[in-house]
Amino acid sequence: MRTVVTHPGAVVVLPILDDGRIVFIRQFRHALDEILWELPAGTLEPDEPPMETARRELIEETGYRSDSMEPLVEFFTSPGILTERMSAFVARGLRWVGARPDHGESIAVEPLPIQTAYDRYLSGDFRDAKTIAVLGMFFLRNQVGRGS
Repeated sequence: MRTVVTHPGAVVVLPILDDGRIVFIRQFRHALDEILWELPAGTLEPDEPPMETARRELIEETGYRSDSMEPLVEFFTSPGILTERMSAFVARGLRWVGARPDHGESIAVEPLPIQTAYDRYLSGDFRDAKTIAVLGMFFLRNQVGRGS
């Protein structure tokens, strides 16, 4: 017997400001009773394409709208028990339009320079799996490293 949780899918966005900083959020997670550094993310609405979810979640959680949303990678978050497929996007050409967090969300927007994010990535400061996966793929594909 197996327990499988069916999930509609989700997105995660790596937003990059024109000055090169990555926009992170610091979000309180009730299950952990702590604040985590994360990339903005959210669950697909019924019949909503992942890119539209990414655009919606970026505005809701960070207050930025993107002129350019590029697919980065898709992955399964926990394939042993969960059907959730996560689509990751890189957002550029960001314009401030004002955040619209969901009721009950406690979020602070925290941009970091790419090198700082890379250093924090290597030191293990990020503990959210989707953030770790997406940053790793982004850093590899863009040859981000110490001294770059």
